[in-house]
Amino acid sequence: MSSKIDAYIDCVSPYSYYALVYLRRNRKALESHGVEIEFHPIFLGGVNVGSGNKPPWTLPAKAAYGKYDGQRATRYFGVEPIKTPDFFPILSIMPQRCMIYIKNNFPREKYETAFLSLSEWMYHKNIDISKPEKLAELLQSHGFSKEDIEKILAAASTPEYKQALTDNTQKALDLGAYGAPWFWVRNKEGLEEPFFGSDRFAFMWQYLGLPFQDISIIENEKAKL
Repeated sequence: MSSKIDAYIDCVSPYSYYALVYLRRNRKALESHGVEIEFHPIFLGGVNVGSGNKPPWTLPAKAAYGKYDGQRATRYFGVEPIKTPDFFPILSIMPQRCMIYIKNNFPREKYETAFLSLSEWMYHKNIDISKPEKLAELLQSHGFSKEDIEKILAAASTPEYKQALTDNTQKALDLGAYGAPWFWVRNKEGLEEPFFGSDRFAFMWQYLGLPFQDISIIENEKAKL
């Protein structure tokens, strides 16, 4: 049986951004071992409500710690430092619905690079991509035609794509999600388990039975002298 990583992510989540960057960076290696990756747009606000969780910025201790952890994560994953915009957090429903439409109607690469840009524009360019006109600019920068963009934005208001985002979010909740990124992983034996966050990939690789190099401390040779 083939292995698969189903990643449930929301552009409003910085850790979803890191996971998207990291898994795409390692896709070729994962596919060489028969591991498929699929990214599913969800509404993190709905996951928080459905699970009873609270966003980190609403808890003073988590918010204070997040300043340190965010800096460490950007260095580790090799992305530009995140600057929390004044308009954060956004209501991500509209862009997330648009991503489902793009996923259903365009090639995978175009879908994933557009999804990645949601976070890049918000955290690096200080652009509120929850505003239709700004999201349209983002999509235009990825080569979507004017007609395509009109269809994408219109789809976000249709019952079909409203329900699609609700269904994705409920699916994540049914799989035990209480935040994002949330992963549901199937290994080659057909066994399935959840993983949470962007700092548990070593556990995931172990579960998938993949050969990998774990972090190791290099001994200081000068200390032996």
